[in-house]
Amino acid sequence: MSNELRIAGMGVSHSVVSTIVAAAAEKVEGVASIYGQDIASGIIAMLTSKPQPTTNAVECEVSDDDKLVITVHLAVFFGYPFTKLAADVREAVAGAVDAQIGVRVSQIDVCIDELVFPKE
Repeated sequence: MSNELRIAGMGVSHSVVSTIVAAAAEKVEGVASIYGQDIASGIIAMLTSKPQPTTNAVECEVSDDDKLVITVHLAVFFGYPFTKLAADVREAVAGAVDAQIGVRVSQIDVCIDELVFPKE
């Protein structure tokens, strides 16, 4: 896999798309973090034997019709309905990608990989 996506006559780095997707998704109420990209996870992984997630937090590729296909992995707070949360994330990500990069998104898969419980 190349580090660059070729779309609409331009090259865009995977990390640029990942940054845009992560910034949009993290603003959605109920999203704790992009899975494996929060500071606490990194510190815990360094200080303990708990392994860092090996999944890319944001995966993206270009479809045959020159649109982006995105998968985002999330840690979410307990108490938020998953289907509404996923719909809100899809809307935020599609809007951010269209506004920032200027390309359409054909599919956004939301993977809820971790559930975060509030501290009592």
